[in-house]
Amino acid sequence: MDAPKKRFSIAAWYFSFIERRKSSDKLLFNLALLAVCVSSLVAIFSIDTFFTKSFPTAGGTLVEGVVGTPRFVNPVIAINRADHDMSALIYSGLMRKDNSGTLVPDLAESVTLGEDKKTYTVVLRKDNRFHNGLELKARDVAFTIGLIQNPELKSPLRGTWDGVLVEEQGDYDLTITLPEAHTAFIENLTVGILPRELWDELPIEQIPFSQNNTEPIGSGPYKIQDVLRSKAGLINGYVLEAFVSARGTPNIQTLTFVFYQDEQAVLEALKKREITSTPSLSLARLSEVDTTKYALIQTPLPRTFGIYLNQNKSPALRDHSARLALSTAIDRDTLVEKVLLGYGESTNAPVVASFAPEVSQSSTSTSVDRIEKAQSILRDGGWQKNADGIWEKEIDKNKVTLSFALSTANTSVFDETATEVANIWKAIGVDVSVSQFEQTDLVQSVIRPRDFETLLYGADVGRSVDLYPFWHSSQKNDPGLNIAQYTNIEVDALLRKLRTATTPEEQNEHTALILRMLEDDVPAVFLFAPSFVYVIDKEVQGVELQKLARQSERFSEITKWHMQSRKVWPIFSNN
Repeated sequence: MDAPKKRFSIAAWYFSFIERRKSSDKLLFNLALLAVCVSSLVAIFSIDTFFTKSFPTAGGTLVEGVVGTPRFVNPVIAINRADHDMSALIYSGLMRKDNSGTLVPDLAESVTLGEDKKTYTVVLRKDNRFHNGLELKARDVAFTIGLIQNPELKSPLRGTWDGVLVEEQGDYDLTITLPEAHTAFIENLTVGILPRELWDELPIEQIPFSQNNTEPIGSGPYKIQDVLRSKAGLINGYVLEAFVSARGTPNIQTLTFVFYQDEQAVLEALKKREITSTPSLSLARLSEVDTTKYALIQTPLPRTFGIYLNQNKSPALRDHSARLALSTAIDRDTLVEKVLLGYGESTNAPVVASFAPEVSQSSTSTSVDRIEKAQSILRDGGWQKNADGIWEKEIDKNKVTLSFALSTANTSVFDETATEVANIWKAIGVDVSVSQFEQTDLVQSVIRPRDFETLLYGADVGRSVDLYPFWHSSQKNDPGLNIAQYTNIEVDALLRKLRTATTPEEQNEHTALILRMLEDDVPAVFLFAPSFVYVIDKEVQGVELQKLARQSERFSEITKWHMQSRKVWPIFSNN
């Protein structure tokens, strides 16, 4: 019998070859082998790193610290920030905002605006479910909007739905008809939808007291897993779990909300790493955040601070050169640095460039140049300084001085802003005094009756930049928001056109003209828009905040956030 043939082995051949070499040659060959092995490993690792991609995976717990306690986790009657934050996670609307700030369908499969520009046709997705398994249908949408419109409930959203007709056209279809064309109305379709079965048997006066407000059931990306209570039975937190909703399943499996009494407690929890994120720190406390562990994500909100000039109360402010000089003297970029510590965006208009690219950029001239230019404007306008160094001029056969009171709220940001502005105006020869009010008194006694000469206040124009309520002459009196009582026939016409414009090109064109006319007329001195700053652990990925209409919209794309990931070759990514 023949002997079996031996298999050829490279390793055996190599070591046999080495054994026959001299000692010095053995060392060289072994070093060469080691170099080849190391190089091969490095090449394999580099190829794997280059070609593999990181993909989010499910898992992780995000702990959010919030100042305040929710009273109504109900989008129809939510009043405080904790209410709105929780409602944004528990409920979903017909529409929602994506990462670019664009409205996209959520519960809706489609939303179509009719040729009359007043009627929206809504088709719902057929896979919408509430957290308790009930199917979400057109009747739930109609019921929710009906609650908002009910005057007895006093929903904060009622004004935006006045005169709107909602009609069910089937289980998954409905029409929403406006009393007049209003393109920006679609923003209101982001309101969360309630399950009719849980609410419709309650008398309207009992709705604010229902347990459904503190143990809510919606159709949003998270549902209630547990309610955390103190020994006294008060709610001090919620544990939420990911829910398979119309917008997908969140990567972060558990989201815990912890409620604190003040921002100092939130800051301490952040330092101890007891919480992952918070929206509740004031600008002054952000410097205490450890930025090696936490990211500070900031984005402007569409709330612009400005000083509204009441020409009906101050003869001096009827003079265009006076108004122009007051606006010219302000160094807005310096205000942002001093008052907002850099967390904001300066503006010469009632909206910032982040929301309306048509906004002209503020001048980069120095404070000295601004003061000199402002004084030059006054001299050219016929103003002269009196013995006290205050500008005066004869207007309507009466000699008036450039003096007035600046009214504002009694809060730190308004106080600091008013002080800075008053000092600038005093430097150019304006006699200005500052009067501060508690928020309620300011609204009831100053704003509503228009009882002020100048007013420092903030106006929220929304993501869609709806300027009509603030600058159309029909809105001059309360409850209208045209607190400067501005009247311009051309601007009125453009505001009406802006409300019915359906293309971005039309909207941009009308907005640019309106802003240019407001800049020329100077009915107000616009200053800046503070940023919303979100503090979040750097381990949380996928967080993008752009064009938020309100703070709670930071959760609009939370399904894309993740705390865990793994590297996969692209060909296996679908699995």
